[in-house]
Amino acid sequence: MTWGKFILGILIAFAGFLLVWKSEWIMTNFGRIPWAEEHLGTEGGSRIFIKILGIIIIILGFGIMFDLWQPVMQAVFSPFFRGLAE
Repeated sequence: MTWGKFILGILIAFAGFLLVWKSEWIMTNFGRIPWAEEHLGTEGGSRIFIKILGIIIIILGFGIMFDLWQPVMQAVFSPFFRGLAE
């Protein structure tokens, strides 16, 4: 683990935290997301989308912070590319 990755992970996780915490402010200032409103609920689909995006960014930040991102990505995406190596 290097200090640069650790600090970058903290900054990314903090950005995700801000998305979750200030989702109402983001939606008010940037508008609703039509796809999210249609598929994630009638009222508040945009808020849910922003919060889910924030949680994903927090997980990404912690993965970078603790050098776990590469093993996680390999575990998630290896089934899709298993036949290409042969």
